[in-house]
Order: sequence, then C-alpha cells, then structure tokens
Amino acid sequence: MFPIRCFSCGKLIGDKWEEYIRRVSAGENPEDVLDLLGIERYCCRRMFLSHVEIKEVVSMRR
Repeated sequence: MFPIRCFSCGKLIGDKWEEYIRRVSAGENPEDVLDLLGIERYCCRRMFLSHVEIKEVVSMRR
C-alpha cells in the first residue's frame, strides 16, 4: 500500500504510483519517470524510491 501523501511535506503523491510502477517495470529510469511525473521534492522522491510492498515482505516470511 503506497501512501496517499508524502510523510514529510504532505503533498499528494498516491495518484502517481501506478504510472510510476508501470513505467519503471517497462524499463524506464526511475529518476526520469519521477521528473516526468512532476515529483521534484527530495522527500516525495524518497517515498517512491524506497517503497516496499508489504504484501511481498509478508509472503516471503511464510
């Protein structure tokens, strides 16, 4: 579950998550994708680059 808002600044970022994942999965550079989506603040970029899907973590431990 990706957060709706940035934890640091409160900017709305949740609506850009699906597009980000689609493009990065297709092989695009994450830095370029964030630039194209208008994610400029370091705190918001961190939210995308460091996100780990909790579903995957939980399923690996079983």
